[in-house]
Amino acid sequence: MASDYRIADCALIGDRRTAAVVASDGAVVWYCPERFDRPSLFAALLDPAAGAWTVEAGDARPLRRGYLGDSAILETRLGTPQGEVCVTDWMPVGDGAPAGAICRQVAPAPVGIRLVLAARPDYGRAPVRPARAGKAVHLGAGQAVHASHPLQIRKDVVVFELPPREAGWMVLGPADMGAPTPQALERWRETTRARWEALAARSPYEGLYRDTVRNSLRAIRLLCHEETGGIVAAATTSLPEIPGGARNWDYRYVWLRDAGMIASALLRLGGSLGEGEAYLGFICSSRGTSPDYPLPVLATPDGKAAPGEERLPLAGYLGSRPVLAGNGAGSQFQLDAFANVLLAAKLLYARTEDRPHWDTVAAVADFVAEHWHEPDHGIWEEPIRRQYTAGKVVAACGLDSIAEFAPRAAQAARWREAVGAIRRFVARHCRTKGGAYAVFAGSEAVDASAALFPVWAYTAADAPEMTATIAALERDCSPDGLLFRRHLECADARREGAFLAASLWVAQYWVMRGETERARRIIERVLACGNDLGLLAEEADMACGQPLGNFPQAFVHAALVGAVIDLAHAAPGGGPSVG
Repeated sequence: MASDYRIADCALIGDRRTAAVVASDGAVVWYCPERFDRPSLFAALLDPAAGAWTVEAGDARPLRRGYLGDSAILETRLGTPQGEVCVTDWMPVGDGAPAGAICRQVAPAPVGIRLVLAARPDYGRAPVRPARAGKAVHLGAGQAVHASHPLQIRKDVVVFELPPREAGWMVLGPADMGAPTPQALERWRETTRARWEALAARSPYEGLYRDTVRNSLRAIRLLCHEETGGIVAAATTSLPEIPGGARNWDYRYVWLRDAGMIASALLRLGGSLGEGEAYLGFICSSRGTSPDYPLPVLATPDGKAAPGEERLPLAGYLGSRPVLAGNGAGSQFQLDAFANVLLAAKLLYARTEDRPHWDTVAAVADFVAEHWHEPDHGIWEEPIRRQYTAGKVVAACGLDSIAEFAPRAAQAARWREAVGAIRRFVARHCRTKGGAYAVFAGSEAVDASAALFPVWAYTAADAPEMTATIAALERDCSPDGLLFRRHLECADARREGAFLAASLWVAQYWVMRGETERARRIIERVLACGNDLGLLAEEADMACGQPLGNFPQAFVHAALVGAVIDLAHAAPGGGPSVG
């Protein structure tokens, strides 16, 4: 049986090691203890039999929810005929806070409330044997639950019952954590809020779409493995690009391409260099872990090579199978991924006289200069290799931008020589008959990634080839001129939803053309595809805007930050200050 929950219902809490997905009815429907890519304890988002931590309060219905300030402390309010039920969820972070815990506080309510914890370790494959250990209940898989009121074990679930007009709490954490006191719980909550507020203060933003940018930064930070600085692509696996289809991937890893774009977004915001530099540090620290490339194309949150794909025995979101753990894209050659590292390094080096990680950055530049002419798998990780235009273009831009920081003239000259060769190749082979940039050499199709070419400073936004490209994109990839599909060679992209990052790249293009109102309409259309907390998935249904793909998508939130920054620079003081 397929999951009863929908992506739009989802919120995220986390401790910057892992994260939990909380539905609008208060249920925890996805959680992998210890780290993003560990086996799940709750997976009802993918299969109703795979575990959840639900809230029951008569005929309560979702009313409203929100994060407290800039923190990741989530407050969910449910409505009943007798009045409101309020549940506050968070994962402790900060000095003195325990690692790997989920805290749930329930405010006094006019009705009795029941919390039911159905743990299903290892994606539902491990046996479930809750057992008492004093006042706590051990769940197996190294986890235990504590509560303010007596816990009951009913078969293989743990039940917590709270009488009307009483406050209560439950805490799920490592089996050796020890029982918290009410005072400790309050202390953890305040420490957690202070930690998140301190993170927000690193990149203060008060410009256009202030709340939108802050929401996106929270999403990106929730996906960060703080110990290493790696930022996973999303918190989930196998949420489908096509409902009921087979294009389902595990996004709980750090993609080199995404890393470059996310680091760029963090650095462009100004404020502290810390997060952007930490992310670039994570990227460079993984040097030597790939047998084929200077850096791995994708890595685990601790910088090791990502495992291959394993099929899981889960029903799948809306019946979408296979459900996977692991990702097989790590063996692919993705030219644009390496080039994006150079663009991120350039932004960092432009703001400081230091050249952190220069040896690794230079090794990446040498690799790009030596291998740019080879076919690769492209930005969309196609199973076949082509001479993808976007990869060539960003390679040229990355090499050109990093050459200005080279300490040796010969090194810079070698990279710039490759830039010239790439430009000649693109001019000769990567145009359609109509003069647009082709998705790859010899193709007559176009792809939305070309909207980034002026953003990367490869060409002018009003150059004839860009004008032709955007016209072809609007004709072939966008029914409304606001949301855009990507182009796929090995699948029918028309069955997919809009690719939200690509739509935001088109918005950036229109900013560069001076058409800020047009860019604003695209941004607003993308925002309408988010949920009530401003969280965005990878894609959205073209017709109804419902989110598709893994959630929340760091790549999309980085693209949103980039588009808003460009719009703010082009139209200072205009438009909403919140949104």
